[in-house]
Formats: sequence, C-alpha cells, structure tokens
Amino acid sequence: MPQQQHRRPDETDGTDVTDEPADTEESDPLSKGEIFEVLRNQRRRYVLQYLKQDGRPVALGDLAQQVAAWEYDTIPEKVTPEQRKRVYTTLQQTHLPKMDKSGILVFDSETGVIEATDRTRDISVYLEIVPGREFAWRELYLSLGAISSALVAALWLEIYPLTLLSNLTWAGIIAVTVTLAAVAHIYHERNMRLGHGDQPPELSYR
Repeated sequence: MPQQQHRRPDETDGTDVTDEPADTEESDPLSKGEIFEVLRNQRRRYVLQYLKQDGRPVALGDLAQQVAAWEYDTIPEKVTPEQRKRVYTTLQQTHLPKMDKSGILVFDSETGVIEATDRTRDISVYLEIVPGREFAWRELYLSLGAISSALVAALWLEIYPLTLLSNLTWAGIIAVTVTLAAVAHIYHERNMRLGHGDQPPELSYR
C-alpha cells in the first residue's frame, strides 16, 4: 500500500508563492509614442518636475498649489483659491489618472497621495519633449546637402561668379555652415529635455 503523503497546513497545492511570475507591467518600458502622449501636456510635465525635485510621496493639495504657482508665474503663497481649484480639479480627474494608468506615477484617488515610480525617475533620462511645432532638422540637413552638392557641381563646371572664390574657400563655407547647424541642433535638443528650457523653478516653499 503506497505511503500517504501528508502536507503541512501552510503548504499549497500549487507552486510556491516565491515561484509565481512577478508583475512585469511596471518594468516593461513605455513606447516613445506613449511617453509623448503623456508628456505633451505642460501640466503633466510640471507634475513630473515636482516629483523629480521632491522625491517623496506628495499630497494632491500641495502638488496643485505648486503647479498653479508655476503656471501663473507666482509663489505658492500668492496662488488664489480659484487658481488652485482649477489645477486641483484637472489633476485629480484627468492628468493623474492618465499618468497612473501608464505607470509613470502612482496616484491613490482615495487618499490623494501621489508617488513616484521607476518610470518617473527614468523618463527624463531618455525622453525629449516634443514642442508644439518641432523644427524640421531633417529637412534642414537635406537642404544643406542638396545646396552643397549643387555648389560642388557648379564649381566643377566653373560657373561664374562662383569662381571668384577659391574651391578651398567654398569648402570652408560649407564646413562652417554644417557645423553651425549641428551646434544649433544639439543646443535645441538639450533645451527640450525634461527639466530644461521650460523647467519650473525650484520648490519655493520648502
């Protein structure tokens, strides 16, 4: 007769809880399209800036007070009740739930507490915020390339008055123009990163 195996009261019929797959939703990276969708709104960018600077769970009331101060270019103590309420309501009903759903932050609608996640801290590292009208850098470089090619062809054909300048001078002009365009592009990209350009001031009531 086979020996009956006895289970301890704390044993289960399934796999041990430590072997259960972890919830990977938090660790899965957001697509760039999802990130742009969340951050194309300035108020949501202010929320992330606040969490980035404070680093601790924050109350919705404090968050609304500071965001309103940034939006109205004043200090938190001078924000009017109407201004605070306007920001508070849209954060509570629209922006924070959207960001919570994306895992960019955790918003407890019952307690009104907002907490940063790994995505909150990581998002500013690789994300460039898209402005309302993004400058067409690719078209600029394509145009420079086309103009340079046409200029080289014209110099090869010795078309007047381009021959008034030496080939070396024209090469220098092309090199300087491309370099200046690249420098402007780098400066623009750095200023469009989260925490630069439209970066709100440091927390003014801490």
